[in-house]
Amino acid sequence: MATIEQLKQDLHIEAKLMDKPLKFATTWGIFSPREIDSGTDLLLRYLEIKEDEVALDIGCGYGPIGLAIAASAPQGEVHMVDKDFVAVEYANKNAELNHLSHAKAYLSNGLSNVPKDLEFTTVISNIPAKVGKEMLSIMLHDIHQQLAPGGQLVVVTINGLRDYMKRNFKEVFGNYQKVKQGKDYTISRCVKES
Repeated sequence: MATIEQLKQDLHIEAKLMDKPLKFATTWGIFSPREIDSGTDLLLRYLEIKEDEVALDIGCGYGPIGLAIAASAPQGEVHMVDKDFVAVEYANKNAELNHLSHAKAYLSNGLSNVPKDLEFTTVISNIPAKVGKEMLSIMLHDIHQQLAPGGQLVVVTINGLRDYMKRNFKEVFGNYQKVKQGKDYTISRCVKES
């Protein structure tokens, strides 16, 4: 059995995400600290981005999605937000660890602290099953406001939320595309029509 001091040490993950080798320091108490979770892995295998993507990762955790995008979009800019200060600390630590100075994390409940003048070309999230319909509704409307015309919202959810996402994407964005459905997770996408 590990001692308390050993348990307090950072955990380390090395992963190839979007064909880029990345390193992550993580810790107990944040989501999936020992490995890249299967929802995130699925999302990153089917996510299409451009080299100059201006992206927002909502609920970034220690940063696997946002930093994979930053590594794949060297001319871009990546904002990562989370409502957990420990997650934000680790996402910033991991941006530094991977030399991705064009990615930064900060505290925000949904988009509440995201600068209003920013326009994103891609917004992504591994949406927690327990997010709640009120918070999801606020987030979708806020995302719609800050998404550039032609910009995409891509999320991964447990399969049980697929129809709910479809309904809400159609209501707010007027469109919905199921990108991929795995055994446990579904990737959903919509576009802000210009």
